Parts: sequence; structure tokens; C-alpha cells
Amino acid sequence: MRLLISFTALFLSVALLQISSGGVGPLDALSGLTLGFDTKQIGALGSAHFVGFFIGCWIAPRLMGSVGHSRAFAAFIATGTIGLLAHMLVIDPTAWAIMRIAMGLCVAGCYTVVEAWLQSKVTNETRGQAMATYRIVDMGASLAAQLFISILEPASYVSYNLLALLCCAALLPLTLTRMTQPITPNAPKLRPMLAIQKSPLATAAVVVSALSAASFRMVGPLYGQGVGLTTDAIAYFLAAFVVGGALAQYPTGWLADKFDRRWVLIWLSAAAIGSCVITIFWPAHDTTTIFVLAGIFGLTTFPIYSVAAAHAHDFATTEERVELSAALMFFYALGAIAAPYTASVLIENFGPPAMFVLIAAGHVALVIFGIIRMRAGRAPLGKTPYVYAPRTSFTIGRLMARARDRRNKPH
Repeated sequence: MRLLISFTALFLSVALLQISSGGVGPLDALSGLTLGFDTKQIGALGSAHFVGFFIGCWIAPRLMGSVGHSRAFAAFIATGTIGLLAHMLVIDPTAWAIMRIAMGLCVAGCYTVVEAWLQSKVTNETRGQAMATYRIVDMGASLAAQLFISILEPASYVSYNLLALLCCAALLPLTLTRMTQPITPNAPKLRPMLAIQKSPLATAAVVVSALSAASFRMVGPLYGQGVGLTTDAIAYFLAAFVVGGALAQYPTGWLADKFDRRWVLIWLSAAAIGSCVITIFWPAHDTTTIFVLAGIFGLTTFPIYSVAAAHAHDFATTEERVELSAALMFFYALGAIAAPYTASVLIENFGPPAMFVLIAAGHVALVIFGIIRMRAGRAPLGKTPYVYAPRTSFTIGRLMARARDRRNKPH
């Protein structure tokens, strides 16, 4: 308990950062619509966020080594706050894309600092408690961020100012904590081919997971507006996705530990295809039904990343875990960069349901590839435990490595 109390500052910083960064994506989409941005320009904002995220994952460990954890965290928070405050000073989609790169860099950098700090303080005995609390805080704040959209007026300086205040507030708990700063860990080597070598299926599943989540979170408000949802309803629409994903974690983990994980991935994708097809063809007049379908979509797509990561780690040694986690995050980032812009182009040309057509097509490809991989080889005899893996930074693998090494008995 003392350990968790000592981590309160870190968790509070994470919660404030998540509410701020999680709110800017939907707010940008709604603000862009209000200001007359076209659909492709709004999609590009979502892609720009993940460009910044990718850059932040690269430079954060090196910056920590140069100036220390607290100063690096402060620099990243300042970068994100500037990006938020500048929105209503320059009304231009290209300028906004640069601001979103700054926010993505902030998110990746701050999570890298927090996770490196956690890694240095937890022990084998306390790791489970610390990680469970971290996941709850991260997911709970993500849900709060979606609901926060309902009270933010699009294209308003006050709305962006509120998000900037929350981003600034995230600086206070971590910089004022009495915990000593840890020694900076070596940055994991980024070897993308390691993920493909260990599991081509897991790599493909990570990309499809990014296609699903990034499209929905960054371009979902365009779909909501296109089917007639109000701003309040769009907030609940996005929140339903997060709730569905949260509810899926335990049952999916049980299935992934009990059965062949390739089948779990295939059936999750098949269910995701079903949820997309229903959403495409269901009359979009019943708001409650739209919320339920968003929850089902989250239920079927949110756990795919964690199942894929668990499957890839089944083939990895202890020494490879950190680099493998970074490699999987690399492919997730690539998919997340491409997805929002692609989805927005399809929406502009074919209407709001085209987003779910794109996502369904990705899952169809994953099902086909999964069946091919099933024929190519057997599942590993030993399994690493299923762990919910946040898509936060390249360093998350350090926190997950020991948890994955608690192998179950072969099934």
C-alpha cells in the first residue's frame, strides 16, 4: 500500500495528461467541422498526432539521459501545452497538424518518463499491484476524456484553454514528488523485424488494431456528425467504445490463456467484422443502438493488441521482451499514422459508413492471414500470461517483461 501511495503523484500526472490528450482528438474533429475544414484535413490531424507520438518515442529516452526525468517531463508538457493553446490563434489545418504533432510528442514523451520511473521503483512483489493500478488509471482517464467532450464547445479558445490547463496540471504532481529520480535506463534497440520474425500474425494484428482504434478515436466524431449525433451524443458514442474495451479485458484474457491465441485473434476479428457490418447497414436513427454498437465494436477490437502482444511474446526469450514490445509499438504507430487520414478520405468520397468498411476490410485480411498462419505451424507449447498492454511508449515492455515471464503450464 505504501508503494501505491508513493506512486500517487505519477498516477495523478498520467490521469491529467490522459484527460487532456484524449480530449483534443475529438475536439479537433468537431472544431474542424465548425471552422469549415474538409474531411481529409480533419483526418490528417489525427495522423499528425501519431507522427508526433512516433517521434516522441524515439527522442524521449535520450532526452531523459541528457536532462533527467523531471526536466524531460516538463519539456514535453510545455510542448503539448503550446500545441493546445496555439489552436485558436492560428486557424489553419496545416498549422493545426503541426500543433497535433507537438501534442503527440508530448504524450509519448510523458508516458516514457512515467513508465521508466515506475520500472525503476517497482519490485517483483509489487509489480502486479502497480501495473493494475496504472491500467485502471489510464483507462479510467481515457473514458473521462471522451465524456469531457460533451462540455467543450468546438472551435472555442476556452475549450482548448481548459485542455491546456489540465496538461499543465499534469506537471505539478510529478515535479513536486519527493521520490528520487531514477537512473535513466538504456533506450531499447528498435528492431522492427524482430516482431515479424517472432510472429507475422501478431505483427499484422497490431497494425489492424491501430487501424481500428486510431480511425475510431480520431475520425469517429466525423461519423457521429454524419449520422446526426449531437456533440453530447458523440461524447457518449466515443465513451461507449472505451467501456466496451474495458469490459472485454478479463474474458478475453481468460480465453487467450485457455485456448490457441491465433483462434482468439481470428474470432475477435470475425466479431469485429460483424459489428462493422451491423453498424454499416443498421438505420442510424436510434441513438441508443448506435451507442450499443460502439460498445460492441470496442469489445471486439480493443483487446486485439494485447492478445497479439501475448502471442508474439510466446515465442520470445526474456532478453528479447523489451525490444519485442518496442517493435510491436513501432508497427502500431505506423498503422495509427496511416489510418485516420485514409478513413477521412473514404468518408469524404463515400459517406460516414465508409470508415467501418475500411476497418472491416482490415479485419477480413487479418482473418484470412490468421487461417494461413494456422496452417503454417503449431502454437507454442508454453504461454506467457495474457497482460493488458497499454499502447503508450516504446518503454512499456520493461514493465511487462517480468509479468510475461511467469509462464503457465503447457495446455
